[in-house]
Amino acid sequence: MKWIKPYILYFVTFSLPLSLFSALTAEVQAQSYHPNKTWQISQTFKPPQRGKPPASAGGSTRGSSCLTGKKLITPLIPPDKLGLTFAEHPTFFWYVPPSPVKTAKFLLLDKDQNVFYETSFTLPDQPGIINFKLPDTAPALAVGKTYHWYLTIACDTQDSSENPTVDGWVERTQPELGLSEALAKANLHKLPTIYAEAGIWHEALTSLVQLHETEPNNFKARLDWRQFFKSVGLSAIASEPLIDCCTSRK
Repeated sequence: MKWIKPYILYFVTFSLPLSLFSALTAEVQAQSYHPNKTWQISQTFKPPQRGKPPASAGGSTRGSSCLTGKKLITPLIPPDKLGLTFAEHPTFFWYVPPSPVKTAKFLLLDKDQNVFYETSFTLPDQPGIINFKLPDTAPALAVGKTYHWYLTIACDTQDSSENPTVDGWVERTQPELGLSEALAKANLHKLPTIYAEAGIWHEALTSLVQLHETEPNNFKARLDWRQFFKSVGLSAIASEPLIDCCTSRK
């Protein structure tokens, strides 16, 4: 057993510098994109301390009559199914699997379950992560109000009971003065972190998507992208492609 001590000495002497070298290499690669910025390993979403939406909020998929394979529609929302936004007309995101049907219906209800806005749009030919921005022609979300949304794939126009459907909630809020000032000074690289730290889901994801699309080879942005998805239980779709979609037919 005399060989153990020399082996340990060799391991400590050489493996530690190698690990440090690997870490420093990763840091240099990341900072080559932003040499004046402090390196951070990843970005996680921190949900705000707020009351949860009504128990009826599911986020789950109902029906799969026209979806191909085993994958289902997946809404990109926090675990509590409630996404905060500062925007009058926020952007929504979903993963949509392969389907021969190309029509989706979007419905937004107010707290009294009255129709606030509804529309339909054409889905892309390939599966992936799609987005839909509430158009400027739609009513603006009111500050302090919570809305219930639904996305449905129109598999059967006669009987909608088996049409794949997901739902969630969105609430518009206002930033405090300090947060407003920080956002006004921030560039695209800082915005996802600021929004994620503040728990503002829709803008955190939207700005992260913009950075991901603008700099697809940015090492840090790729790590942030994956860690953001992991922090809300969406790792399974983190590698899915972003698809340029969708626009209201109205």
